[in-house]
Amino acid sequence: MAQPLVKKDDDHDDEEYSPFLGIEKGAVLQEARVFNDPQLDPRRCSQVITKLLYLLNQGDSFTKTEATEVFFSVTKLFQSKDLGLRRMVYLIIKELSPSADEVIIVTSSLMKDMNSKTDMYRANAIRVLCRITDGTLLTQIERYLKQAIVDKNPVVASAALVSGIHLLQTNPEIVKRWSNEVQEAVQSRAALVQFHALALLQQIRQNDRLAVSKLVTSLTRGTVRSPLAQCLLIRYVSQVICESANTQTGDRPFYDFLESCLRHKAEMVIFEAARAITELSGVTNRELTPAITVLQLFLSSSKPVLRFAAVRTLNKVAMTHPMAVTNCNIDMESLISDQNRSIATLAITTLLKTGNESSVDRLMKQITNFMSDIADEFKIVVVEAIRSLCLKFPLKYRSLMNFLSNILREEGGFEYKKAIVDSIVILIRDIPEAKESGLLHLCEFIEDCEFTYLSTQILHFLGIEGPKTTDPSKYIRYIYNRVHLENATVRAAAVSTLAKFGAMVDALKPQIFVLLRRCIFDSDDEVRDRTTLYLSTLGDDGEVVGTDRDTKTFLFGDLDIPFVNLETSLKNYEPSEEPFDIDSVPKEVKSQPLAEKKAPGKKPTGLGAPPAGPPSTVDAYERLLSSIPEFSDFGKLFKSSAPVELTEAETEYAVNVVKHIFDRHVVFQYNCTNTIPEQLLENVSVIVDSSEADNFAEVASKPLQSLPYDTPGQTFVAFEKPEGITAVGKFSNTLRFIVKEVDPTTGEAEEDGVEDEYQLEDLEVVAADYMMKVGVSNFRNAWESMGDDFEHVDEYGLGPRENLAEAVIAVINLLGMQPCEGTEVVATNSRSHTCLLSGVFLGNVRVLVRLQFGIHGSRDVAMKLAVRSEDEAVSDTIHEIVSSG
Repeated sequence: MAQPLVKKDDDHDDEEYSPFLGIEKGAVLQEARVFNDPQLDPRRCSQVITKLLYLLNQGDSFTKTEATEVFFSVTKLFQSKDLGLRRMVYLIIKELSPSADEVIIVTSSLMKDMNSKTDMYRANAIRVLCRITDGTLLTQIERYLKQAIVDKNPVVASAALVSGIHLLQTNPEIVKRWSNEVQEAVQSRAALVQFHALALLQQIRQNDRLAVSKLVTSLTRGTVRSPLAQCLLIRYVSQVICESANTQTGDRPFYDFLESCLRHKAEMVIFEAARAITELSGVTNRELTPAITVLQLFLSSSKPVLRFAAVRTLNKVAMTHPMAVTNCNIDMESLISDQNRSIATLAITTLLKTGNESSVDRLMKQITNFMSDIADEFKIVVVEAIRSLCLKFPLKYRSLMNFLSNILREEGGFEYKKAIVDSIVILIRDIPEAKESGLLHLCEFIEDCEFTYLSTQILHFLGIEGPKTTDPSKYIRYIYNRVHLENATVRAAAVSTLAKFGAMVDALKPQIFVLLRRCIFDSDDEVRDRTTLYLSTLGDDGEVVGTDRDTKTFLFGDLDIPFVNLETSLKNYEPSEEPFDIDSVPKEVKSQPLAEKKAPGKKPTGLGAPPAGPPSTVDAYERLLSSIPEFSDFGKLFKSSAPVELTEAETEYAVNVVKHIFDRHVVFQYNCTNTIPEQLLENVSVIVDSSEADNFAEVASKPLQSLPYDTPGQTFVAFEKPEGITAVGKFSNTLRFIVKEVDPTTGEAEEDGVEDEYQLEDLEVVAADYMMKVGVSNFRNAWESMGDDFEHVDEYGLGPRENLAEAVIAVINLLGMQPCEGTEVVATNSRSHTCLLSGVFLGNVRVLVRLQFGIHGSRDVAMKLAVRSEDEAVSDTIHEIVSSG
C-alpha cells in the first residue's frame, strides 16, 4: 500500500510513517461490515482485509465469534470478479484457519475456482484448499491435485507441489500416491516447478536411503536444468556422500559431479558446489583446490552477495585447512576496506587465521582504522581472531597486547569488553612474557571500567597473578584506588586483593596492613567484615597469624574444591560441638554428565564461574521413588521440579505437587497436609483428568492410607508418555478422601467416615520440565567445543513488548534453561541484547542457546535463536518449543 506524503515537523524528523499506525482491532472489525454491502467496493474491501491480515501477523487474536463473523462476511466476496480482491480473499481465509464446520461454506467456491479458466484462481484455490481441508475432503480433490501437478501452467503446478510438501506432514499416505506425477514434474522446463518437484520427491523417499541414492544417481546425469533445482540436488548429493560407507576408503561417490558443477553457468550453482566440497568430511587438499579457486574468483566480484558468500566460506575452511586458503590472502586484504562491514569483518578474521608472522604488523594497522566502523558483535569476532593469532605467534605479543589495550579503552558494551578482558587473561596465562604488560593494561582499564562484574573479576585475577610478578608493588596503587572510588562490591573485592598481596609478598605486608586499617570504617558491612577478618589474620605487625590450620593457604590460596560440593556440604552440616571440616568435602563433581566437556588441549577461557552442579534434592527424590514398587522399573530419574502449589494459602487442605520426569514416564507427587484438628483423612488420593493431555496415559497410582492433622503425606500418580518426546498438556486434579471426625479430648477418630472431594488447581506439564538448568564455566569455550554439526539457527517475531527485559525473561522461562554470565540482565532502555543459555535436555543431552534480541520503534521484538546440542533432534525440538510457545 502506498504511503501518502506527510509533512514532517522539526521535532519528528526521525519518525517513520506507517499506514497501520494506531489501528485497533475493534475499529477494523466494524469496518469489515463493508463486506456485506450490496454494491461491493473492491478497493475498500482490499484495504480492510489488509488491516485484518496486519493484526493477525502482529499477534492479535480473534475470539471464536469474531473470527466466525469475519469469515462468513469474507465468503460473500467470492461474488466479486476483481482479481486483486480475490487474491486478498484467499489470503484471509488461510490466515483465519476456519473450523471443519465452516470450511464447508467455502469448499464449493474454492473447488469451482480450482477448475476455473483463470490460472491465478486455480493456483490460489489449490493452496487454500490444501491449507484448510482435512483428510476426508482431500481424498475428494486428490484427482484434481494430481492433474495440477502436471499442469502446463507453472504457477498452478508449483502451487500443487508446494501444497504437497505441506500435506506430507499431515497426510503422508495420500501424498506418496502422487510419486508418478511428481516424477514427471521433475522433468519440467519451468525452473520453480522442477525445484518444488525435486524437493517433494526427495521428502517422499527420505526414509528410504537406497531410493534417495537412486534418485540422485539418475538426476546427476544432466536432466536437471533449473539452477534452483541444481542447488537442491547438490545438497542431496552431499547428504548421500556423508551417508556412504565408501567415504572411509577414499573412494568418494559423486565427487566428480560436484566438481563439474563448479563449471556451471549459474553463479548460485557454482557457489553451492564449492561450499559442498569444502564441507565434505575428511576432504583432502587436492579435492579442495578447485573449490578454493572458484571462491577466490568470487572475492573480486562486483556483487556484494558473492563476495560475502565466498569470504564466509573461506573463513570456515581456514579453521581446518588454513594453508589451503593462504593463496587467497592478497584478494582478502583488498576486502578490508569493503563498504559492506560484514564482508570486511570476515576478511579480517580469515586473514588473522591464515596470515604469517611477517604480516601481523601490517594487519594490525589496517584493523585499527577498521574497528571504529563496525558493531560490537563484529568486534568480538575480530578480538577472538586476534587472540588465536597471538597464541599462534607468541613473539608478536607486544603489538597484539597493545592493540587489545587500546580498544579496551574505547566505547563498547559489556560483551565486547568482556571478550577483550578474557583474551588478555588467556594471553597472560599462556605467554609468560606477556604477564607484566597484560596486568598493567588490566589495571589501567579498571580505572574507567563501568562494569562491576569485570572490575571484580579483574581484581580477583590480579590477586592471583600479581604477587607472582617481579615487582608486585606497582599494582598496589591501582587496587587501593578502587577502595575509595568504586561501589561496595568492587571495594570488597579490592580489599580481598590487597590482603592477598599482603599475605603472599613479605615486603608489602606492613604497607598493606596500613592501607587495610583505613578501610575499617567503610560504610558497607561486607567491606568492613572483610577488612576485620584480614587484619586479624595479618596481625598488628603485618605478619600472618598462625592458627590450627594453614591460614595463609585457607584464606589466600586457590580453593581446589568444586563450589557446588562445598555448598552442598555446608547445607547438610548440622551445628554441633564438632566444627565443620573442609577436608570432608569431596573434590570430584558427583554427576559427570552435567559437567562441561572441554575440547582436547583447550584451557578454560576467560573469567567465568565454575559449572553448577545438580540439585541436592534429586538423590532424595530418586531414593523415594525407587522404593515404591509401582515406579521401580521407570529407570533413572532425570529431573524433579520445584513444588507447585495447587491450593491457596489458609485453606483447610494444603496440597502442592512435584513433577518427576523420566524418559518414558512422568510421576506427580502430591504433598498433602490436613490443617483441621478435628478431622482424620483416610484413603487419600488425587483423581487426575488427563483429557487435555493427549500423549499421556495413566499407568499407576499410590494412595495415602491416612492423613492426620498437621502431618504431611504423599500420594502419587504416574503417567506414561512417548519416549524422548516433549509431551505437554493440562491436568485437572481432584483430592478424594474419607473424612472421619476426631474427638478433641481423646484424639480418637470415629469408626464411620464420609466420602468427600476437594477441587485442586489445574497442573500443566510444559516444555521447560524436560530441561535441567545446568550452567557452564565459560559459554564461548563451551560453544566452540560443541561444534556446529547440529547447529540450528532461525529468526522469530515475539510481537509487541513493553521492553526487551520482558521478552528475555519470557523466553528463558519458556525454555527452562540456565542463563550464563549474567546475560539475563538487560540494560535499561536497551534496543538490542544477547542472552546466553545452557542446560541438559531429557536424555542427558547438553544444549547451548544464543539469543539475540532487538526491539523496534513500535515495540515489536525480533529474536534470532541459535541452538547447538549433542543431538540434532534436540536442536530442532528447541526451535519447535519457541515457535509453538
